[in-house]
Amino acid sequence: MAKRHFYGYIFLTAILAFFAGFLFWSYSRGESSFDLSPIVFQRGNGEVFQYGAYPELSNADFFKKVKEKIMKEGKKFVEADLSEMKIRFYEGERMTFEAPIKTKGKEGSWWETPAGIYEVKEKEKSHFSSFGKVYTPWNIQFQGNFFIHGWPYYENGTPVSSEYSGGCVRLADEDAKKIYELAETGMPVLVFESHFESDSFRPTEREEIKATAEAYLAADLKSNFVYAGKNTAEIKPIASITKLMTALSAAEYINLEKEIEVLPEAIVFTSKPRLKAQEKYRVFDLLYPMLLESSNEAAEATSLSFGRNYFIKKMNEKATALGMEKTKFFDPTGASEENTATAEDLFNLAKYLYYNRSFVLDISSGEAKDTAYGTAIFKDLANFNDFSLEGFKGGKVGKTKAAKETALMIYKIEINGEKRPVGVIVLGSENNKEDVKEILRVIKEKYSLAE
Repeated sequence: MAKRHFYGYIFLTAILAFFAGFLFWSYSRGESSFDLSPIVFQRGNGEVFQYGAYPELSNADFFKKVKEKIMKEGKKFVEADLSEMKIRFYEGERMTFEAPIKTKGKEGSWWETPAGIYEVKEKEKSHFSSFGKVYTPWNIQFQGNFFIHGWPYYENGTPVSSEYSGGCVRLADEDAKKIYELAETGMPVLVFESHFESDSFRPTEREEIKATAEAYLAADLKSNFVYAGKNTAEIKPIASITKLMTALSAAEYINLEKEIEVLPEAIVFTSKPRLKAQEKYRVFDLLYPMLLESSNEAAEATSLSFGRNYFIKKMNEKATALGMEKTKFFDPTGASEENTATAEDLFNLAKYLYYNRSFVLDISSGEAKDTAYGTAIFKDLANFNDFSLEGFKGGKVGKTKAAKETALMIYKIEINGEKRPVGVIVLGSENNKEDVKEILRVIKEKYSLAE
């Protein structure tokens, strides 16, 4: 009997090994939509990029290298070149289809089409958009609320004006149908736009920065030059910096015009209580107390409207898509000490917000006065983020016992007569305002353009 059990065990082990080997073979061949390895691109500085939204793809050289890698691997993929306004289909190194892109999301708008390496998520021959209340033919979803599709039309059949775009890649119907037929679920979608270029800006360091923060990073958002850094790869609690990702995820996965009811469980401790259970607000309106006054209530109400656990899952997926490999979110507020990231990860977030979702920064800085959604209903909001420092473009501060004081701030500052976008991240700080001021002081006074 023991011998029979022994042979049965061997047989079962062999079967499991076979299936494990088969799955590995399938994944390595790229036949699963979860196979990210063929799209990984190793940069000289050690960063690894996978599927997701990458501002670096706006750099022509970086885009070219990523594209060449995909082509050499023989992958079929869709390319949306937003600079030349062309959509193309490739089979390895051979382009088999090309057509003009009719419209894209306007740069700097709430619906700007983000550059990145994506994949075909879902396909629908006809899709109804709850955002624009229109139908779109030959619909290919590649990221959240972003699609490739044909010409949208209203329920009565009237086509949508060519001046309107919700950020999707719009094609003529016959071209959209062709791409739809060629595209397969899990196939890479490469979106490129050269709206900014990394340049040769390289200041010369003059002085070491003295700050109380356990970790900090100050870097140029355009050239990626690091002015100063300390423990930039250490994982730290980030507190309410979390809410930048909460707002970003809400904008990309929820209709901001949607009116939601504040559930009782959303009424949690927050510094400035403003919401009441059963009251209704647009998601758009909740972004203001969330980002300006760091409202935990607004963050919870937003996440609960989408399904809290599912929303947090989307926050983590977005972090991965941005190359924030060491970042983890456990709640939408930052109250948990398990909401953690590195300064390097947060620089990726800063760059994405600056180049692709600047409206989030506009709200956080108090500069979003008149928007596509009208005026927010909340009045006389305080701005916890404003340190009254020149050139502030937006960002978020945080504070908890575990995280101490934190900040992710973006400034446009002048160095030798040239305006530079600079991201400043401080984590585990005794005084985030003074640390940010000291970092900016050194950058302004002690750096100069290299020969």
